[in-house]
Amino acid sequence: MSVAHEPQELYDGPAVVHVDGTDHGVVVTLRGSFQPLDGLFHWYGRVAAGTPVDDVRSGSTVTLRTEAGEATARLSDKDTWGRFRITGTGTPPF
Repeated sequence: MSVAHEPQELYDGPAVVHVDGTDHGVVVTLRGSFQPLDGLFHWYGRVAAGTPVDDVRSGSTVTLRTEAGEATARLSDKDTWGRFRITGTGTPPF
């Protein structure tokens, strides 16, 4: 039996990024909110630097999984500290 959960507004902790058939353990900082203009929950955050995800191409579509669930996400630009930005819409993985 699957248990549904309400989207939370934040998550800081361990996660798994699945890309190109491989799982990578990472630490993420995620935030999100419901956007009334399009009626969707938008979530975003950063993947900590110094993980195997550092070698993934910017713009890649990935699956992000936490103990609360999983969701499709997009890795975009890296910031000055080498952390990927990760974004998604709909039910978040936290």
